[in-house]
Amino acid sequence: MSPTPISVIIADDHRVVREGLATILGAMEGVRVAGLAVDGAQAVDLAVEHRADVVLMDLHMPGVDGVEATRRLKTEHPDTAVVVLTTYTDDDSILAALEAGATGYLTKNASAADIHRAIEAAASGHAMLDPLAAARLIHAARRDDPGHAVKDAALPDGLTEREAQVLGLIAQGLSNAEIAARLYLSRSTVKSHINQIFTKTGSRDRPQAIVYAHRHGIGAQEDPAQRN
Repeated sequence: MSPTPISVIIADDHRVVREGLATILGAMEGVRVAGLAVDGAQAVDLAVEHRADVVLMDLHMPGVDGVEATRRLKTEHPDTAVVVLTTYTDDDSILAALEAGATGYLTKNASAADIHRAIEAAASGHAMLDPLAAARLIHAARRDDPGHAVKDAALPDGLTEREAQVLGLIAQGLSNAEIAARLYLSRSTVKSHINQIFTKTGSRDRPQAIVYAHRHGIGAQEDPAQRN
């Protein structure tokens, strides 16, 4: 038997966009469109009613917008993942959506294949960001205090100095392998540090960890072992 398809709610205030996306998703293998919502409030209601796996969420809608709807979903039905699909790529929109609990962030220039991958990733608990959104998010993490960690202050939420260092490199967009090479650590050690970072900061994935780093002014720093 084939696996159960991923059930998706499409939320957008423009009818032509909703119906166009429904047609695109309807042709995707392993995806089932469970409902169409005209705003964030209806998106939440339909997601709860159908126990949807993913909501493909527009960001700016009248009434309850995508950010507030995402926040409500993570409270009322946390098993439903949210993938934002929007025209907005400004720092505030990206940060607000990810802080509210969105797992993916795509622009409406995304291809059908990109949307399919983002839906599959979200349903599996993984994050996927549009390259432009990822670049803006990394830029935001660097903007306030580029290349430096929090100075002359205790690290938040019990983070160790090494964990803050790893978090700062995550905020620069480095992969686990790149962090391991930069810090002369094994990949398993880096993975262990990242798991601790996620636990201590309440982050589910790398995008949320980058948001955390941005909010707390944590950037890349030199290796403590290399200081004079």
